[in-house]
Amino acid sequence: MTRLHFQPIQGKTPDIINTILQAEEMASVGDAWNELNVVVEELVVNVVNYSHSDYLDVEIIRDEKSIVLRFHDSGVPFNPLKKDPPDFSIPFEEREIGGLGIFMVKEYMDEVGYEHAGGENILTVMRKIKTK
Repeated sequence: MTRLHFQPIQGKTPDIINTILQAEEMASVGDAWNELNVVVEELVVNVVNYSHSDYLDVEIIRDEKSIVLRFHDSGVPFNPLKKDPPDFSIPFEEREIGGLGIFMVKEYMDEVGYEHAGGENILTVMRKIKTK
């Protein structure tokens, strides 16, 4: 398991994303790499830009069948799973901004969970990994 600690500062977002994606556990995710890249980017950007948190802690847990990423922050309580999915029947130009990233997180991951405990937002995502 890898535990990472960051200060969610504007302008440091690419460094935070790259550090997470370079963790040892991420090296052998095979076909899931592209989706995990999108998920990590979306979740980090949301914490940095909207949470008003003093920190972002990320745990990465890998076993032979799955990878779990757990994001902790002290920001404004927000359960992204309660956000309505985008309405794809509305023309693109008329849609509200936002919501597509969380939709993609839910689509790309096999499990997504949220809790607010001990003054923290805790978002956990899990992706099954195909073994050869």
